[in-house]
Amino acid sequence: MHLDLAISTQIITLRDQLLASGELLPLDRLKDFYRLFRQRFGPDRLSSLDGEELLETMHNSSNRDSMTYWLEFKNDAEFPVRFGSIAGGSALKFGLFRRRETGQWITGSPQKQQILSVTEAIQLARRNRQQLLDGVKLLESLPSNANDADYARLQADLDRLAPDVSDTAWGHKYFSLLFPDKLDDYHNPDYQRFHLIKLLQTPPVGEGRYLVAGRYVAISQELGMPINHLAILLNRLHGGRPYRYWRIGVRMGPANTNYWDTFRDQSFVALGWGDVGELSWVRYNQEDKDKLRTLVAERYYPNTPQVAGQATQKIFNFVATIQPGDLVLAADGVDILGIGRVVGGYNHDPLTDLSHHRPVEWLSPETWKLPETEGLQSAVSELRKTANLLDIERRLQLAPPPPLIPLPAPGIVRLSGIVARIQDVLERKHQVILYGPPGTGKTYWALQTAHQLGAAEFGQPFENLSPSQQAEIIGSAETPGRVRSCTFHPSYGYEDFLEGYRPVILHDQPAFRLVDGIFKRLCQDAARQPGRKFYLIVDEINRGDIPRIFGELITLLEKDKRGQFVLLPVSGQPFQVPANVYIVGTMNTADRSIALLDTALRRRFGFIELLPDPALLNVILAGPLPLGAWLAALNRRIVENIGRDARNLQIGHAFFMENGRPVSDFGHFVRILQEDILPLLEEYCYEDYDALEKILGALVDRPKQRFRIELFDPARQDELLQALLAPSPEIVTDGNTPSPTDVSGETDNDAS
Repeated sequence: MHLDLAISTQIITLRDQLLASGELLPLDRLKDFYRLFRQRFGPDRLSSLDGEELLETMHNSSNRDSMTYWLEFKNDAEFPVRFGSIAGGSALKFGLFRRRETGQWITGSPQKQQILSVTEAIQLARRNRQQLLDGVKLLESLPSNANDADYARLQADLDRLAPDVSDTAWGHKYFSLLFPDKLDDYHNPDYQRFHLIKLLQTPPVGEGRYLVAGRYVAISQELGMPINHLAILLNRLHGGRPYRYWRIGVRMGPANTNYWDTFRDQSFVALGWGDVGELSWVRYNQEDKDKLRTLVAERYYPNTPQVAGQATQKIFNFVATIQPGDLVLAADGVDILGIGRVVGGYNHDPLTDLSHHRPVEWLSPETWKLPETEGLQSAVSELRKTANLLDIERRLQLAPPPPLIPLPAPGIVRLSGIVARIQDVLERKHQVILYGPPGTGKTYWALQTAHQLGAAEFGQPFENLSPSQQAEIIGSAETPGRVRSCTFHPSYGYEDFLEGYRPVILHDQPAFRLVDGIFKRLCQDAARQPGRKFYLIVDEINRGDIPRIFGELITLLEKDKRGQFVLLPVSGQPFQVPANVYIVGTMNTADRSIALLDTALRRRFGFIELLPDPALLNVILAGPLPLGAWLAALNRRIVENIGRDARNLQIGHAFFMENGRPVSDFGHFVRILQEDILPLLEEYCYEDYDALEKILGALVDRPKQRFRIELFDPARQDELLQALLAPSPEIVTDGNTPSPTDVSGETDNDAS
């Protein structure tokens, strides 16, 4: 095995840097950790156990002394997570697990779970144990200088003798911890082959988790380092996840026009089929794919279902399967015109023939041909042939790409139900306060409700209105609309809201002039148009001195007092609150509980609590993280460990949404976590790092009173993922959390 000199130099240089910084474990400590794992869970230990003790030791992930917990979550001074991640997916990947809430043992699949008796669970644990022991014997007999043929025989023998455990990420990790000089730390075949290709090495022919291990053994020996160090270094150099390679045709439309110049100059790739309309609603799941297929068939191929299915797959891949970081090759027949990296999500431009877009950073604009023909008949196709992938990497590594700058994905998904709830309260009380912890969408839903209720007078949704109709609702620079807003703060007063004297300069002399406030002007406009509804949004209503701001309005706001006049004490003018005026306030309960609001005010307002809703995030995985389940678990720990008012100090789902859509890029999620969530939790806990550690687990370095910011390095994504999941092993036991299954029929196994 001979690496390119530039590649080997790069690896060794990084190795020296990480050893100096302490980010790589010294060899003697590595050996100690391997020895400890063998003592705890090696063949001698497992052979000595039986019955419920064997079952608990092997498969109870809620028990931090169990083998499955150590394999997936263990991350402390006793046994640091530096041996390849298997995080993600369901705990059923272990064959069985114990549900913490009920104590029942479960097997089957996430979609079809089966409850086991303790006796049945023990039998399954015995079978897994026996297959692990058989695998250990095979690895013991593997020669230290094994070649590709030896590893091919090992793969075949493991498939035959240990079929239930050998082709699993946890089984591979178990064997690799016992035989770190014979197996690599990548527990997913996709990761194994990706890193070999990045090293410009041709992987062995065939499939399996053990087939390529000999290559990593040879590379580590050539470089003079343990395989564990090699895997960490390659993760750092090549990024946190394997990317995919896509061929995108540049010709489209009835005239078969070549759009390469447009792609190159405007930094995107595009797809035809514009008549299907905007597709930001398409998510990576079978339900959306089926809806898309129906739409494609109706618009383009009503009588040719096979052609409709093929077109659907291309569009679905372009919109939902391709991820930021993937490589795209702009192709005109056999000619490759450029290589680019996808840097953002799907965009829609209805004004051009190229309506479906993905932003791209072009890395190599040279023209060349793939070594092997692949994907010629498809507008969008994934490249899989090893010779082609190697040629792509060779060309890119001659001119390394600049740093990736992700772009935000556009699009809004409006949720159902909230607007109707708010409308119901407004009809009953005429004013409502939306309250809850930060990040629960209070301001968003206040605006959406006012806009949609205002648009209802035109008989259609707000987004379907003409610009002039929308301006009538939200106003313009010259004319206020029927929806207006203000924000309360400690210095906001009656004179801002209703009326008051303001300093002005008259004839070069200071003077005071009576000025109407925002609410008074709104009421005057509403009185002149009794057939139209007017809305005032008061953001952060609890941050103002509410009795002082509202004054005599406390009486006039009541529904049965609308239309009655009072004399304003400042101007002496009669004033009324018309029946067609509605107030929507928002209140962050992290600052103040509704129990502290003035009783008279609470009686006149209706209240709708908006709590974190992790279900809104369940349909998207942020990288490999089940985002909704993770947020629910985080909030449970906040409630358990912060104490009084912890219900109001939870983390809202809106932190992890942009333009109404859950974030789907793991890097984006990491930035939100680091820049928004951690400082907020630090404030909640008053820098109590004992409490922070209980909430965030291994993300907190309690002895040093700090967050482990080093885990946010993109190359350490696997370690960060394990740190995020470790405090709540039950996340992966949730049968409602989907595993990352490719809806086109391919399954993404547990990541390395």
